[in-house]
Amino acid sequence: MAQVPQTFLDGLAVRTWCGLALRALGRARAEIDAINVYPVADGDTGTNLYLTVESAATAVEAVFAGYETQPGYATQPAGPTLADAVRAMAHGALIGARGNSGTILAQLLRGMAQVLAADGAQPRCDGPALRLALRRAADSARQAVAHPVEGTVLTVASAAADAAERADGDCGSVARAAHEGARAALAATPAQLSVLARAGVVDAGGSGLVAVLGALVEACTGETVDTEPDRAAGTPDALPEPETEAEPDPDADPGACAAEDGGPAYEVIYLLEADDTAMARLRTRLDALGDSLVVVGGDGLWNVHVHVDDAGAAVEAGVEAGRPYRIRITHFGLGDVHTGGPRPPRERAQRAVVAVVPGQGLAELYTEAGATTVLARPGEPPASGELLAAVRRAHAREVVLLPNDAELRDTAAAAAEQARTEGVRVALIPTRSAVQGIAALAVSEPGRRFDEDVVQMTSAAGATRYGEVVVAEHRSWTTAGICQAGDVLGLIDGDVAVIGADVTTTAETVLDRMLQAGGELVTLVVGDEAPETVAAHLETRVRESYLAVDTAVYRGGHQGALLLIGVE
Repeated sequence: MAQVPQTFLDGLAVRTWCGLALRALGRARAEIDAINVYPVADGDTGTNLYLTVESAATAVEAVFAGYETQPGYATQPAGPTLADAVRAMAHGALIGARGNSGTILAQLLRGMAQVLAADGAQPRCDGPALRLALRRAADSARQAVAHPVEGTVLTVASAAADAAERADGDCGSVARAAHEGARAALAATPAQLSVLARAGVVDAGGSGLVAVLGALVEACTGETVDTEPDRAAGTPDALPEPETEAEPDPDADPGACAAEDGGPAYEVIYLLEADDTAMARLRTRLDALGDSLVVVGGDGLWNVHVHVDDAGAAVEAGVEAGRPYRIRITHFGLGDVHTGGPRPPRERAQRAVVAVVPGQGLAELYTEAGATTVLARPGEPPASGELLAAVRRAHAREVVLLPNDAELRDTAAAAAEQARTEGVRVALIPTRSAVQGIAALAVSEPGRRFDEDVVQMTSAAGATRYGEVVVAEHRSWTTAGICQAGDVLGLIDGDVAVIGADVTTTAETVLDRMLQAGGELVTLVVGDEAPETVAAHLETRVRESYLAVDTAVYRGGHQGALLLIGVE
């Protein structure tokens, strides 16, 4: 009789697990969103879990990409170790965690990494090691939640760890036992949490964890398991309507009280750089401010999640503890997610524009022009899930998507493809800069046929040359020569054209070169870090040297580049 090969986890298997988990959550996302009734029925648990795993998968891919560029990789591919991969997975999930369930999932992955990447750990994870990792994951996630509640993802995680501990054999056997234990626990969640029983659904976060564990089984064994369990409690053939409409209402009054029963009005999430000694006091303070408190992480970096009425106080508590950043504050809206009160469905608009913008100033400009915006903070490009969420938020039958960054074209294409499967007609215009997006938005006419409008917007964007002025972060080779850290770089159509020492002088040189081919309108988007006089200087330059050329100036806020330039 042939011996069955032993299964194990190594760096490549972790990479596979991340990809399979992302695909499973992509398929299940809408259903999980629809059954999201606890702790807040805001219809985003599936999306939050997807974005969290997407961040984890991106971090793992970055580690593999780094190895693949090393000399000699083609002839002797070493690849990341198990420790490399699980550390990246856990870190990516931590910095990208969204919502209550996403934050807990990040801690589950961190708990596993603490075992699998510990000093002295084996280069391959076998069955006993996976049992220990799943137990550490469940225990650390429970400890991260201020007030654990049974019938949630915590219960499902503990059941998975319990089942794994009873299993013998290799990684495949242990993973399969954990998945089966999680499925059984998920089915029992309505009996443990009354809000689930009233809605006739299982826990949304636990449902997502079952999908992630199913992907782990497939990564270990190559066998596909059911990663989409029956999510309606006791009714496998029909999913009951959720107590509230799953889609949050962007038209809700931002100053309105969130709920009649006094439930917190805001969800506050931020990353926090702080010493471990400061965290106990932070937890105590945030616990007094609100509920659904989850603090995950360690080694100086934490992800903080809490529901509060006073969002400012929650952020101030983080400032006292350390340095908070990537702060996200979400208003739960009117009418409402805490009470489960019904809202009439909102009529879809015929057409909308969704645009990625690099700063708050541009976000306000695009919003005034009628666009739905996704803010791309410096060094933090949005994921495809964020673009997809914006398309849904636009709530239109037809959507024009403006990525405004060449690096985001594939990300935007993935979001557009998913939106099309949901019945939305999406046109992706490959804008490479926010100034091209401004040009496209300026000629949009919703009354035109969709195809005609897309053609006009694409033509306007394509006719707009774009430039930017930035400061070099390190020494490097460019198309204009070698630059040093601190040099001022002038880019035209994505390539470095000027290396200078002064922002205003470099900007003037870039503008002159762009106008050599002619132009009718110059658009300047000035960042917060740019000199106060640069816009006035360039306006004067255009007025005195280029007849019949108009200039429009906007404040971009903290947009990364000192200056964006468009010439139409």
